[in-house]
Amino acid sequence: MTEQNPLIVFTPSGKRGRFPVGTPVLQAARSLGVDIDSVCGGRAICGRCQISIGEGEFAKHGITSAVAHVSGVTKVEERYDRIRGLPAGRRLSCQTQIQGDLVIDVPPESQVHKQVVRKEADTRVIALDPATKLYFIEVEEPDMHNPSSDLERVYNALRTQWSLDNVSCDLSIIAELQKALRKGEWKITCAIYSRAPGGGNRLSAIWPGFHDKTFGLAIDVGSTTIAAHLTNLSTGEVAASAGLMNPQIRFGEDLMSRVSYVMMNPGGEKEMTSAIRAALQQLAEEVAKQAQVPVTDILEVVLVGNPVMHHLFLGIDPTELGGAPFALATGLPLTFPAREMEFRLNPGAWAYVLPCIAGHVGADAAAVVLSEAPHEQDEYMLCVDVGTNAEIVLGSRARLLACSSPTGPAFEGAQISSGQRAAPGAIERIRINPETLEPRYKVIGSDKWSDEDGFEEEISSTGVTGICGSGIIEAIAEMYLAGIINQDGLVDGAMAERSSRIEPYKRTFNYVIRQPRVDGNEPLIRITQNDVRAIQMAKAALYAGVRLLMDKLNIDEVSKIRLAGAFGSHIDMKYAMVLGLIPDCDLSRVQSAGNAAGTGARIALLNKKARDEIESVVRRIEKIETAVEPKFQQHFVEAMALPHKTADFANLKKALTLPPIKTVVMADDEGGERRRRRRG
Repeated sequence: MTEQNPLIVFTPSGKRGRFPVGTPVLQAARSLGVDIDSVCGGRAICGRCQISIGEGEFAKHGITSAVAHVSGVTKVEERYDRIRGLPAGRRLSCQTQIQGDLVIDVPPESQVHKQVVRKEADTRVIALDPATKLYFIEVEEPDMHNPSSDLERVYNALRTQWSLDNVSCDLSIIAELQKALRKGEWKITCAIYSRAPGGGNRLSAIWPGFHDKTFGLAIDVGSTTIAAHLTNLSTGEVAASAGLMNPQIRFGEDLMSRVSYVMMNPGGEKEMTSAIRAALQQLAEEVAKQAQVPVTDILEVVLVGNPVMHHLFLGIDPTELGGAPFALATGLPLTFPAREMEFRLNPGAWAYVLPCIAGHVGADAAAVVLSEAPHEQDEYMLCVDVGTNAEIVLGSRARLLACSSPTGPAFEGAQISSGQRAAPGAIERIRINPETLEPRYKVIGSDKWSDEDGFEEEISSTGVTGICGSGIIEAIAEMYLAGIINQDGLVDGAMAERSSRIEPYKRTFNYVIRQPRVDGNEPLIRITQNDVRAIQMAKAALYAGVRLLMDKLNIDEVSKIRLAGAFGSHIDMKYAMVLGLIPDCDLSRVQSAGNAAGTGARIALLNKKARDEIESVVRRIEKIETAVEPKFQQHFVEAMALPHKTADFANLKKALTLPPIKTVVMADDEGGERRRRRRG
């Protein structure tokens, strides 16, 4: 009778049922819909269906479970353990038969939709459900009495062994099929892509025999740097990461200069497309080499980037993005064979590009939304991807708005007198003594501060070569806190009486951080009045964009702030707020999101439903065009002050004391002095 059959309880799902003695545990799990992995279909080859048998009395479930309630270890399991190793107490569920009541634990690594936990604070987990999965099948051999083709029998095996219907493939698969079947002795592994245009399941790759390695690439194509993450589609683990400078920089530092290059040089867009695609292939080969896997094991690519980068890697002329109304050729999500972008990976690899939000708010901003999930918040969250063009998203589950602000390259060290990109030798941290005005600083490549013993010896190979974005932010904020500059950003020449580091320069003054070494192999590192102005212009543009979105939502404060991008990852949030780069907020709720665009790309790579999610969310994001908003200029002017001309910054004042309004001394045309006061 059914009631006499053993009771089986699976944890952590809690699913239960009764099964006849001798039923394989994997079969029981599948009949109950338990989330348990298997590529080989129960043939004890892949080892992914591992389980643990509970021992003892489980009062909650009303049963006693024991290892004796399952069949003994099989020779197949012993062989698997010798070759690959089984953790103590683990069994392969496809080889384990039910003999009595059981509590069976399915460990996280054996779950199909296992969760990949991100390490950053306040994050979401990634439910592993990729669009590309592997299926091992045994194909019926051809028979004179059953004259069906090899492909038909492959499709039939996928249907009967894995319940996969509506399968199709490219001609290239058919051309290789017969050789693979015979080499694998009628056993092959199939890669099935379940998100191809037109629906259905696409047979994208085949291997003779058993194959259990498949990878995807998540790529964030930035205007300055490109970052790629090679990810195991079966485990969710990042197997290798690499980055390189965007080779398009030779055509222009910022986005608009590259668009201008296209306008002035017929065929320029083809040059830039060729350059970026070569770089993407180089990155793919580099991460594959790091992970020691062939590039033919890469079966998917997910790409994100700002609209100009998006158009250029797709081979689209970005000219229309250079002027109003900033029309995208397409902002829709795209799915296509990766070879159409000249990727040389597995011939059947597919590419997916996240949707763009607006003409200057791209697929990278959509990826940030997917990563940080403002659309799931009850409070107002601000997400800013800081780059040469800041992409801004503000809102909650009720309503989301987005815009962009032209911050320029100052935050990355460009157009700053001593500025440079983040590299060994660049100053990345700085503190200024408010009494002596003496600086102390740290450079990339050393853990020591400049006033610590051994600093000069530690940096001897690089020297101090300049100041990168995070260092510039801290330097100007510290200059303000020390009284070297006032709320208007003017360098106070009167401070020269207290320190020789305040030096006159034309009609203004500079602050000298480091003099060149005696051997002359280092540059003079200083902050000029023009440097301060460049940062003020950039931060005011960003703040004005945020303020516009706050106006549209009719709010005066935000509850959470996430700063994304390489720049956002390295700046101290307190100093960002001292400058007024971001609006006032509880500092404990202002965090770096790291490379959130790259993380969003990885989420889309590992979870096909995440693609549906972000496509739906992007459709309801309201786009605000700062160029046509009359209040943008007013907000920009007010945001030029440090931290702001009118905003109170009450939360910031709880954390530190801001300087009082002060009069500053400036040099005049004749070398004398004139005074200027900022009025509150």
